[in-house]
Amino acid sequence: MLLGFLLCYGGFTALCLSMDRHHTELLGRTPSFRRRQGMRITGWLLLALSLWAAVSAAGWGLGLVQWFAVLMLSGLLLVLLLPYRPRLALSLAGVSLLASPVAAFAQY
Repeated sequence: MLLGFLLCYGGFTALCLSMDRHHTELLGRTPSFRRRQGMRITGWLLLALSLWAAVSAAGWGLGLVQWFAVLMLSGLLLVLLLPYRPRLALSLAGVSLLASPVAAFAQY
């Protein structure tokens, strides 16, 4: 479930950065079209990988329930951090993506 959480948080942050307003606020420049598309594709890919991780760890019945719980928890964390600590939200996304291979090895 930790792997799913890390991937979901990274995916939601990538989707957040695909929007002009959040990208400008967090990184200080407006994104190009190519960067926006790349962030959007990366975000959806990370969310799909988190679904795969949850289902492979617990099966379809419990895995989907855990995945929806992880989706809500990671989305809530990002929504609460973004207005007050945007740099912390961005650095947590980087840490989560760096820690996800470790969590994958620990899971299997």
